Amino acid sequence: MNPSQRIVFIGAGHMAEALARALLSAGAAAASDLFVTDVAPTRITHFRTRYGIAGSDDNADAARTADILVLAVKPQNMAEVCQGLAGALARDPLVLSIAAGVPTARIEAWLGDSPRVVRAMPNTPALVGAGVTAIAPGRRATPADLNRADRLLSASGAVVRVEEKDLDAVTAVSGSGPAYVFYLAEAMREAATRLGLALNVADLLVRHTILGAGQLLEADEDASPEELRCRVTSKGGTTEAAMAILEAREVRTALIEAVQAAAARARKLSESG
Repeated sequence: MNPSQRIVFIGAGHMAEALARALLSAGAAAASDLFVTDVAPTRITHFRTRYGIAGSDDNADAARTADILVLAVKPQNMAEVCQGLAGALARDPLVLSIAAGVPTARIEAWLGDSPRVVRAMPNTPALVGAGVTAIAPGRRATPADLNRADRLLSASGAVVRVEEKDLDAVTAVSGSGPAYVFYLAEAMREAATRLGLALNVADLLVRHTILGAGQLLEADEDASPEELRCRVTSKGGTTEAAMAILEAREVRTALIEAVQAAAARARKLSESG
């Protein structure tokens, strides 16, 4: 990122904080380059005291200073917020939306004046710099705009470019994906305690097993998930016994159907409103 660019976050929630913190940590922006707005004074105070980032509750006034305007409000509030910003985009900023399920065409219509919009779907591991974000351009967004969005978001993890029609699938896989992993962690921890392990021991084993497996999956790019699983699954061994139960209970099918249900819900939310 060009540190001279003014990045304004409309909404000072957890994802805005994750991106701001990542930009500061990566040296991609200084605190003076960032600004946040929020209806909650406590969030403004939090950003100022923890990161040295100024803020206010005046969206339109802040937007007038923006080179990049990040829409980080809840999807149900996007219409009202965007309509309040119409006419305030004097500097023709790049508008980056991280609100799930809100199409760029709708944002463009609410903002008026044909804004340049890039839509992004980040996920919560961005909070620790290990996120993955998919981005898609709106009607007026240029390749240069996509590059700017890519550089901003890459401070918090990996970035992939897709067509907007694919963002519902992205939402189901990577947006909701951390919840699937946490669900698995819950079940593994419960099983460990049922087997007699102390909760703190079970918790440590599960957290580090999932962390290590993820790091191995990333590091060994030549091996598919199936191959890595097979390496652990010896004939007649303990892992094979566990896999047999998962297959008999059709856990794979259930997970696939769960992701499909998430995608269908994302698609419905995109079409509503």
